[in-house]
This record gives sequence, C-alpha cells and structure tokens, in this order.
Amino acid sequence: MPQRRKAGTGRPAANETRNAPERELIVVARRDFGLRARREGITSVTAADVSPLNELLRAEGARLEPLFGTSEERLQARMVSMAAEAGGEAPDLSVYYRAYAPGEDLEGLAQRLLQLDAVAAAYVKPPAELPEAAVHETAEMAPRTINDMVPSNREPPPSTPDFVARQGYLDPAPGGIDARYAWTQNGGAGAGVRIIDIEGAWRFTHEDLLLNQGGVVAGTPSTDIRWRNHGTAVVGEFGGDRNSLGITGICPDANVRAISIFGGPGSAGAIREAADGLSSGDVILIELHRPGPRFNFEARDDQRGYIAIEWWPDDFDAIRYATSRGVIVVEAAGNGAENLDDALYETRPAGFPSNWTNPFNRNNRDSGAILAGAGAPPPGTHGRDHGPDRSRLDFSNWGALIDAQGWGREVTTTGYGDLQGGADEDEWYTDRFSGTSSASPIVVGALACVQGILRAMGRTPLDPAQAKQLLRTTGSPQQDAPGRPATQRIGNRPDLRQMITAVTQPSNIRLTDLEITRVGNELRYSGVYRSGTGAHGLWVLANWSSFIQKWQEWSGQGLRLKDLEITPVGNEFRYSGVFGPGSGGYGLWVLASWSSFVQKWQQWSAQGLRLTNLEITPVGNDFRYSGVFNSGAGGYGLWVLASWSSFVQKWQEWSAQGLRLIDLEVTPVGGEYRYSGVFGPGSGGYALWALANWSSFVQKWQEWSFPVAPSSAETSTGYGYASLGSGASETIQTRISTH
Repeated sequence: MPQRRKAGTGRPAANETRNAPERELIVVARRDFGLRARREGITSVTAADVSPLNELLRAEGARLEPLFGTSEERLQARMVSMAAEAGGEAPDLSVYYRAYAPGEDLEGLAQRLLQLDAVAAAYVKPPAELPEAAVHETAEMAPRTINDMVPSNREPPPSTPDFVARQGYLDPAPGGIDARYAWTQNGGAGAGVRIIDIEGAWRFTHEDLLLNQGGVVAGTPSTDIRWRNHGTAVVGEFGGDRNSLGITGICPDANVRAISIFGGPGSAGAIREAADGLSSGDVILIELHRPGPRFNFEARDDQRGYIAIEWWPDDFDAIRYATSRGVIVVEAAGNGAENLDDALYETRPAGFPSNWTNPFNRNNRDSGAILAGAGAPPPGTHGRDHGPDRSRLDFSNWGALIDAQGWGREVTTTGYGDLQGGADEDEWYTDRFSGTSSASPIVVGALACVQGILRAMGRTPLDPAQAKQLLRTTGSPQQDAPGRPATQRIGNRPDLRQMITAVTQPSNIRLTDLEITRVGNELRYSGVYRSGTGAHGLWVLANWSSFIQKWQEWSGQGLRLKDLEITPVGNEFRYSGVFGPGSGGYGLWVLASWSSFVQKWQQWSAQGLRLTNLEITPVGNDFRYSGVFNSGAGGYGLWVLASWSSFVQKWQEWSAQGLRLIDLEVTPVGGEYRYSGVFGPGSGGYALWALANWSSFVQKWQEWSFPVAPSSAETSTGYGYASLGSGASETIQTRISTH
C-alpha cells in the first residue's frame, strides 16, 4: 500500500501530483441557511446571518468549497429532477462542503465550526486507502502485506504467453463464476455496458488494456506505482482484452474508464462524477476503504478495523445519488477483519449529522450499494491453499449487509510483474492479486455480463436493487473454515449460468390490466400483473386502424384482448390493449352510445360472449362506452355510473349470488365520482379498495396479497370492502342498471 503521511488539506500547487490520500474536513450546512460559496466568501440566499461563519473562516485562513464540484443551484436542480424521474427522494448534495485550511489541526477547526448556527455537521474523514491488508500467517510471524509482489527481473519472451488457463475465476461454478458460459450468449461479454473504477492510478497503456478502455476521465492519477499496479490489476480482471496473449477480462466487451480520487474530487466527488457519466444499468466500482472507529480512525499498517467508505455521510449520499440514477455501485467491503454487525457501528461519531444512523444496518437506511467480501479460491490454485473454497478469508470484513464474494487470493491479472515482469510495465502480469480489492472486480464483471445480455435482448437492464437481489438468490454458497464459519457472512460467489437463467427464463407473471393516466404533459402507465403462462402481447397508443389490424392478427394467433384503454391524445383517441392466451369467440365494441352498447352486450351475451372489460370515455357532454368480449358462460352483470353506496350494495348482493367484480371503472361526474363494474362467475374471497392515496393503496395491496382475512374498512385515505364468502351457486340472470 502507498506510504502513509500526515497531510493538511490545502490544494497542491499546479505542478504537484499528490501521491497519498489526504484527510478531509467535511462541513454539512443547515438547509434553511441556503449557503452559497462565492469568491468573496459565504453568502445566503435566505438572508440568514452568515457573518459568524465568514469571520471564523477568515480568522483560520480557511475557505469552503462545494464538495461535489459544481454550484449549489445546479446540485439542487439535479436533485429535484432526479426525484421527479425516480418518483422518490434524492439526496441533497448541495449542503456538503469541504473546508481547506493550513496546518494540521482539522479536528479543532471542526469543533469551532460546529458551534455556528449555519453548520449542521463537521467531521474529519481519515484518508481513503487501497484495500491491501497485512495478515498474520501465524502468531509467531510478523505481519505480511498482501499485494506486495515484486516484478521479476527476467525479461519476457517476444510474445506474452496466454495466461487464461491460470484465471480459475473464469471457470464453471462452484470454483469460478462461469464467465465462459456467459460469453456464449449474445451480449454476454458485457457489450453496451460502461464501468468506471474509482481509486488512484492505472496503466491504460498496458498491452492487454487497449481495446475498450476510455482511460482516466477525472482526477489526477497518483505517480505511486503501488496505486498504479493496483488499478491496473483491478481493471484487468473485468476489462482485459480478448486476444491471444496474457489474460482475458470477465466482461472484455464492456467500456472501462477510471476516476482518480486525487487532484480534486476526493472519494465522494469522484462517485458523483462517475454517476453523472453513466446511465441506468451501468456500474461504478469503489476500490477504497478507511480506518474506522475500532481504533479511533487511526491509520494502521495491518489495516485492522478498516471499513467500507459508505459509513461516512458524504460518501453514503454520493452512493445514494448514483443508485438513485439507476447506476449499480459495487463497493469493497474492506480488509479490516471487522464484523460490520457489531454494535460499535451504531454509535454516532462526534461531528456527524444529528440524524445519522448506522448505514451498515440496512434496517436503518440503504445506500443501494452492493458490498463485496473476499473468499478463498479452490485449494490448490497456483499450488497454494488458503482454506476451504468460498470460505471467508481472515482479513475480509463480514456482516449481514455483504451481498456477494469474489476470489480474495490467487487472482491472475495485469500489473505487478511477478508472473511476467521485465523493464516494461506494459507487459507486467501477476498471479497473486488479493483482498477485497480482487474480489470486488469479479462481482462487477459478473453483473456486466448479465447487463450486456439484457441489453442485447432489448430488455431493461437490472437496477441496483434487482442486481443485489440476483446476487443474493443465486450463486455458489459460502463455506465454513476453522474459526471462520459461514455465519460470518460474505455472501455467495456469483454463478453466471444461474444468474443468466434467472433473468432470461420466461416469467410466469402476465400483465392483465393496464391504466394510462395523464400527469401534467406526459402519460404514466400502471399495470396489474398475475400468475400466468403462454403467449402475451401489449399494443399501446395506436390509432384505430393500426389497433384493429394488430387485434385481428394476434387473435388469429390464439391471443385474446383482455383489457382496453382509450386515451385522448391531441384531437384524437389512441387505443391500447393487453392480450393473453384464449380461444373461442371474441368481440370489441367501441365508443358507442349507452343504448347501442347495451344492445350489443345483450346480443353477444346470448351468443356465448361475456363482457370482460369496460371503458367509459367522456366525449363532449356525453359518455361513450367500449367493451371487450370473450367466450364465457354462467351469470353476468353490469352496474354503471352508480354512487359509491349504491355500487357497494349491488356488489355485495351479486357477490353473495356467485358473481365477482372483474373490472372497475371510476368516472368523475360533476363534483363526485361514479362507479361502474363488470361482474362474472367466481368464487372465493373478494375485495375492493377505491380512491386511496398511494401509500394506503400499497399497504392494502400487500395486506390482501397474503392469506389474512380482511374486513370491511373505511378510512380518510381510501374505502373498500372485502369478504371471504364463497357465494351461492344459483344461475344469475342478466342485470343492467344505469342508477
């Protein structure tokens, strides 16, 4: 690991390259103060008194700069935009600042800043470091640093040999992740996926890193060869070129770039820059950890007590910013040999925000990142044994939040020069890359292969939550080792064959009902899904002739229209339909007057068709009625434009006689809502929950989705009725009402 040195926080001179990470004094402003960092000092857009803050900064010879590298206004605008797009809360990065000051007493300055009304938090982050633990081989031996490989003096042959056979992590599960299987699938080598690695330095001129590399896109790489070897090894694991020499990366067709934490951005700023440079489904890798509270945040040669960087508020919010944009973040869990479930991590450090809670406890809050631990490779790999395959290596952090593991030893990749050395770094390779440093890129590579396949299929790539769930529900399970049981969780090793099967196999879930709603100037889509099999189709916002053509085409192929939506778009109507398996007769009657609709309904009902979906459309001062009909038998009913009390009364009456509500329409009429329903034969429980807000609706949906007997209910946020009655078996005659 790079030599540690104490450092202030002043910016380096223009011609200086920082070769070691620095401590950072992070200041979190109170939102209501509306701080703005200007050349002339700190101002407030809310007219708050910021003179005490400016006086302190002048007295200390210090200044504040926005931590995330752009103006507060831009950060706030981005937060609002993200919240609107994601439909949820986005982190406010505009309140974070970094304090630059001469001297070493950052802790003292933090304490003085905390006395000011404008400051919500002020804390000193210890330097971010590479996850390169020192380990005790035995109690009698001195600690030995992993990744301490020395380049061989022997000059390489004229052409580098093929080392792919030494990359056991590419092999089939359980020993490897079965990357070679992924390569047989269209897109399975990561095509169309972009990855950004965040650490300190790289060798992008390496002979095996030339084809899909975008180089360093932000920050200033360190000149320290240890950082450079580390970054080169990481990128080689997933991005090594597919050729006849050296190694091959897990996802060699992915585009790989890098951002250095040196030269300005720091870790949090680098994460924000990476997120802005990627799209939903792309991947960020964080190859850093920091000294944690176990030893009072002190740097140690053995890196005991080092933890994942998301424990610090600015890094956590930067990660949450990325995952809120749909970018997958893979984070090294750290090499501190720490139990991240320990109660130690529940204690809020001095200077952290008052609302801080332990992010390692996902019940508190979740950054959305995927944390990777380090597991042992199969015994005998490269002639060495680090314990049972997939067992936790002694330096790896563990805990409930760790999502997956990769090889933490014996990784063959680019860099270091112990496998092939010589005078030219561009020809160096290693057989011994280790740590959560080597484990995390394996998880990244596996995810990029899956994302490439989904993109090649024209499907939406996994979002961060789906990626996390996929890793946790597939893979080769962790194993016990003496003194390191599998209960010390580092998760499963990815198995690409399982992962690919899980995301590409036909789903047994089918869309059965579609709702299109205008929200402002755009259309929003809502769907009801149920268990189902067979062919299915969706045709959206078509004109009438196109819709009829598709309806007839799919009907001839054994599909039946299940649900119809009619949407005003400009001066015309557009038609959308959900199709599913079916047989027998079918019919569609659109935008008819009430009398015409009832006439057609009775005619087709007598011919063995049943109304399965009703659509009521305002046209001028009138309503027009559209219906989907499919083969059916037994009783049926239709109750249209009724008040709520009348509708519930009829619904309960017909439910007791063996009919079930199969389609509901809610229509604004004057200053109230009117209810219309299609009823057909059915049995078992039934329920209705109408005009609820979103949280109330979701709560009721989850409650009724489980086999718990619901009851009659009426609240200020929604009202409904439920019953588990089985109904009567008598034949129900035609019923029509326009109550």
